Amino acid sequence: MNDSQAPRGGATAVSTAPVVLPRRLGPSALQVYPIALSGTVFGWTADGPTTTAVLDRYVELGGTFVDTADSYAGGRSEIMIGNWMRGRGNRDAITLATKVGKSADHPGLSAPAIRAAVEASLRRLRVERIDLLFLHIDDPGVPFEETLLAVDELIRAGDVRYFGGSDHTGERLLEARIAAGQLGVAHMVALQKHYNLVHRDEYEGDLARVAAQLDVGVLPRFALAAGFLSGKYRSRADLERERRGAEASRYLNRRGLRVIAALDRVAHELGVEPATVALSWLLSRPRVVAPVVSVSGPQQLDAIMAAPRTPLARHHLTELDRVSA
Repeated sequence: MNDSQAPRGGATAVSTAPVVLPRRLGPSALQVYPIALSGTVFGWTADGPTTTAVLDRYVELGGTFVDTADSYAGGRSEIMIGNWMRGRGNRDAITLATKVGKSADHPGLSAPAIRAAVEASLRRLRVERIDLLFLHIDDPGVPFEETLLAVDELIRAGDVRYFGGSDHTGERLLEARIAAGQLGVAHMVALQKHYNLVHRDEYEGDLARVAAQLDVGVLPRFALAAGFLSGKYRSRADLERERRGAEASRYLNRRGLRVIAALDRVAHELGVEPATVALSWLLSRPRVVAPVVSVSGPQQLDAIMAAPRTPLARHHLTELDRVSA
């Protein structure tokens, strides 16, 4: 999914703004850039030259955190990222995250599936180690003990440094932590979750409390609501003109338009794009380490990468909280 549809133009002041400091990911030793570049579209809607241009521009603007999955474009996303890192010789400068559990070749989170999936990802990425491995699904058909032992084996072998969950509920995160404690194995340090200004309820509340209790770093997915929070979609006509518009259609309602209007006001005051403000709001939330953002072209990254350099004032945050509640 193309999460960013940031419009061109507008002042982002990327080159003159303050230096961006990395953020610690939960209890791990990983210090990550506060915007993670998603490889969702690599090998799917983004061809080889476009993928290379996006990755190059992301790094040029200071980015170091790349997120993909073994299921993205049937593994082609991992291949393209691996080839890019090999060609640029920058593996040591990149924090590399990938996910297992959804691929057609190695579905689920059984021990054999996890081992085979990680081995395949390592080959496609052309690396010896994955910095952050996500369980792409919650697989209740497999006991957590089996999954946790398999991941811990990979960590002890040096194939994986840390791991996290994706779409796990607060209750399931607590189950996993208890099981990890009983087994004496590594526990989750991160969580990817659908979270943005127009999709707050799923994360805020019980899950947010558990994330804080467990000291888990949160990486919001769909951080720009399929491009809606970039301000690109303001009418049904806008949706119909864009191939990806259907994914943003669920937000085109009174509440969504109120949020866009507030983003416009704050963006105008700060001289940035609405997408910058939407991501800066996420970066202000407790436990949030780095929104995961997908783009379809390198020109969209200027607005995205301006977010960590654009802190919002208290009255900006209050207004955005109010209209999106």
